[in-house]
Amino acid sequence: MGSWLRFTGSVGPLGIATAMLWLSVIVLLPLAALTFSAFDDGWSGFWGAITDPLALASLRVTVLVSIVVALLNIVMGTLIAWVLVRDDFPGKGMVNALIDLPFALPTIVASIVLLALYGPKSPIDIHLNATQPGLVVALAFVTLPFVVRSVQPVLIEADREVEQAALSLGADNWTTFRRIVLPTLAPAIISGGGLAFARAIGEFGSVVLIGGNIPRDTQVASQYIQQQIEIDRPVNAAAVSVALLVIAFVVLLVLRVFAERTARKEREAR
Repeated sequence: MGSWLRFTGSVGPLGIATAMLWLSVIVLLPLAALTFSAFDDGWSGFWGAITDPLALASLRVTVLVSIVVALLNIVMGTLIAWVLVRDDFPGKGMVNALIDLPFALPTIVASIVLLALYGPKSPIDIHLNATQPGLVVALAFVTLPFVVRSVQPVLIEADREVEQAALSLGADNWTTFRRIVLPTLAPAIISGGGLAFARAIGEFGSVVLIGGNIPRDTQVASQYIQQQIEIDRPVNAAAVSVALLVIAFVVLLVLRVFAERTARKEREAR
């Protein structure tokens, strides 16, 4: 009896069935219902909904801004993670805690704060409301933690003796980072950037006020979806939602495969 109860690390068939059931109820069934709704008018209706000029414009703005935000956070998120792991300074604990604030803060609050800071009555005389740079700032705020928290644990576990050996052999700091540190961080950076991109393309609350919702300019896909629901076009809203899901899934899948290959090559090199 004791051996039967011994922990083996496996949850068994019952555990697997429970996990799959929960995944189906929470994720798969809603996605299936959304997809069926998107095709209520058939393939032609779905295609017409996602190729509507305003729908295409909102998707284009969303994807382009999200790419910019992901790239920006890849650079700044990696830098912040490096500072938090490798440097000591007063208030470091407070800064570390602030990184997670966007996870807890309602995103509409972020939009209100950003509008007060960068809106028509900006106290610092910087006006970003109803502009694409305003969208970038709002989305960068809510997606920054994804990169920082992806890179930080890898930096903590990194073998610093290899870096010190490279420096002792005459390599400068940039060469050491590029040849030794960056390959180790690459999978985490790519994963964090992919998560930031996926979050950005579906974000609504943080851009709803500062974005301005201007069609063909600052209207993102989530705002277009809300607009379609308000004018009683649920099929159009569902179709654009499915398009967003496909974009996010493909990007995350490609980045995950790339990150896994990079990590495997790094292990083989060692």
